[in-house]
Order: sequence, then C-alpha cells, then structure tokens
Amino acid sequence: MLYYLFRYLGQFGIPGAHLWSYISFRAILTLVLSLTISVWFGEYFIKWMKRHNANEAQRDVSIDPYGVEKKGVPTMGGLIIILATVVPSLLLGRLRNIYMLMMIATTLWLGLLGFIDDYIKMKVNKDGLRPIYKLAGQAILGLGIGLTLWMSPDAVIHENVQMTNKAGTEIVYKSKPVKSTITTIPFVKNNNISYSEAFRWLGPYRTAAGWIFFVFVTTFIVMAVSNGSNLNDGMDGMCAGNSSIIALALAILAYVSSHVGMASYLNIMYVPQSEELVIFLLAFMGALVGFLWYNAYPAQVFMGDTGSLAIGGIIAVTAVIIHKELLIPLLCFVFLCESVSVLLQTKYAKMGNKRGQKWRVFKRAPIHDAFRIKPGQLGSDLKILWNWPHGCWLESKITTRFWIVTVITSALAIITLKIR
Repeated sequence: MLYYLFRYLGQFGIPGAHLWSYISFRAILTLVLSLTISVWFGEYFIKWMKRHNANEAQRDVSIDPYGVEKKGVPTMGGLIIILATVVPSLLLGRLRNIYMLMMIATTLWLGLLGFIDDYIKMKVNKDGLRPIYKLAGQAILGLGIGLTLWMSPDAVIHENVQMTNKAGTEIVYKSKPVKSTITTIPFVKNNNISYSEAFRWLGPYRTAAGWIFFVFVTTFIVMAVSNGSNLNDGMDGMCAGNSSIIALALAILAYVSSHVGMASYLNIMYVPQSEELVIFLLAFMGALVGFLWYNAYPAQVFMGDTGSLAIGGIIAVTAVIIHKELLIPLLCFVFLCESVSVLLQTKYAKMGNKRGQKWRVFKRAPIHDAFRIKPGQLGSDLKILWNWPHGCWLESKITTRFWIVTVITSALAIITLKIR
C-alpha cells in the first residue's frame, strides 16, 4: 500500500519518494518493521492467552524431560509470526504482484489450517485435527499453487541460453518470456531440466503432461516441507531458528533470480517479478527472529501448528516459484531428517511388532527427541539400532546445534549456483 502511495507522490517531486522503488530499501525496512511487530505484538498476545488459559496440554514427560517446566505455556504463537509477516508485506509490497499474492494466500491458508488444529487440541481433544484433514488442506494449497503457476500469464521466466562468440562464452536470455516447467539441478554444469522432457514420448501432448506432473510435484513438495517443519517444532526455538536461516537463504536465491545481471552471471534462469519475494521473505525472517524473543529456551509461547504448517508452506512455495525446488533437500536438511526418522522408526517398529519384539531405529523420533533421553528412561526390552548419544543433552544445546547444521546446508545450497 505504501509502495503505491509513494509512487504516486513521486510524480509531484516529493523528496525521498523514489526510494520506494528500490528493493533493497523496502526489504530492509520490511525486516525492521516485521521484527518490531513480532516483539511488540508478542508481549500482548502472550498476556491475553494466559488470561484466557489458552495453553498447550502438558507435554509427556516420558518424551520431554523438561515437560513439567513448560506447563501453562500459551500456544498458537504462530499468529504472531503470521501477523508480523503479512502486515509489513501488505504495507511495503507490490500487491499486484502474482508472487506476493501467492505467498500471502499460502500463509493465511496454512495458518488457518494450523489454527483449527491447535484450537481442537485445546478445546476438544489433545490429538487435534485428523491427519487426513491436514493432508487434504495441504494438498489443496499445493494444487492451487501449481495450477496458478501453470495458468497465470504473469508467472513466466526468461530462459538462459549459453552462446559462444569471439569474446568468449556469455549467457543471454531469450527476449520473449515463456511459461516453462524448467527447474534447476544442483551440482550440474548445464543445470536446467524441464519436466516436459520426461514426456517426450507423448509428442504434442508432452507440454501438457509436463505441467500436470509439475502440479503434482508442487503438491508433494508443499505437503512434505509443511509436515517436516511441523515435526521440527518440538523444542524451544528449534523451528523458528532453522526457518529464519532458510528464509535468508531463499531471499538471496530469489534476489539473484530476479536480477537479470546476476542471473546471467550465475547462469540461472531469470524470473521477472520475483523480487517481491525478497520483500516477503525478509518480513518472514523478521517475524521469526522476533518470535524467538519469546520462543527461545525457556519458551514463553509455543508456535503450535498455526505457525509450523505455515512456515513449511512458505518455504516450499518460494522454492517452487523461483524454480529451485530441487535444492529443498539441502535447504531443509533438518526437516528432511525429522521426516525420514519418523518414517524409518514407524516402519522398523512395525517389523518388530510382527515378531513380538520392540524394535527401534532411534531412541526416539523425530530425531531431535533422541538427544534428550535420560539414561534409564527407555525400557530394557527395546532393541535400538542407533543408540547415540548415550547421555541427555540440554535442550538449548540441541537447538543451537541444529541451527548450525541448517547454516551449513543453507550455505551449501547457495554455493551450488557456482559449484557445477
């Protein structure tokens, strides 16, 4: 809104109005504003929730040894993150931008889905919304995002073409923007591949088949990353810290994808209008860092599914928009480990049950729970494949070390633009 106001005032020569045309100025201002809103609103939100006894059910001490200390902590803190992300984006972003609208819709849709789940946990039963309904909500969003990228005339790219002349090799872009299912493959020199190429055997129908496949891939990514962030939200500051690091990495990737000069230098596709993602992502990052003011150990508020589902959706949709979805395993390495650990644990436990034995891959799953099991807390009849660590780490140490892993993997994701 303010972007359009100052753009209008610039016609009358108002000093400073031109600053609003610069992405760097709006992005930094958005970061500061979102962080401020998050810290300011968080204090009032926590007090209001405590007055209305809107607290998370006490955690299982057999899983969380610090569960007793967290009794009476308010939940639904994801509302702080959502407000502090959406408000600055509305104020400082370009609201006619298709990508900005998609990010706001993603945040509100998954935030609502998580809010319903948290509300049911508080008021009805501790199990919350049935998993099938959560998966359905995530799938609907994924389908909507995929179809929008397919159908919208504004969601286009400029394909990069490598040309050799007397001066050497240079990257140029086709002058005509196109709709394309091309995506970036990390660690490969000629690193663009189109989903449509997998359906070359369909002849004239391969483009439509490629887009249909792209929609299903988008849906899967949204569901996978959203659930991964949900699983990662099990310790104070864990998900918010990891996600803020990922948001910064995505903001860098979005910026270079939106800048024709940098995109040419890095030999990646140019995605016009994706610069507005930088505005949104820095608002998102500021909201997460501000939320850590209250969510860092010992937490004064939990984000709940209201926040964790929205966080995963934002990360997934951003990666798809800038055609970097194949970097998600690196960017979201911690989320991936959490999800894989649950799948392995469940599968292995079922195999043991068929033989009348208690088999486990890890001491606990998701994987972060394995690091906070006290000696003697597990039954002697359990057969554990990976019995490490042998002691119980402090929760703050576990969280910090997971953050460090995310810093490393996010940095690796960024430098894949040069490592080919």
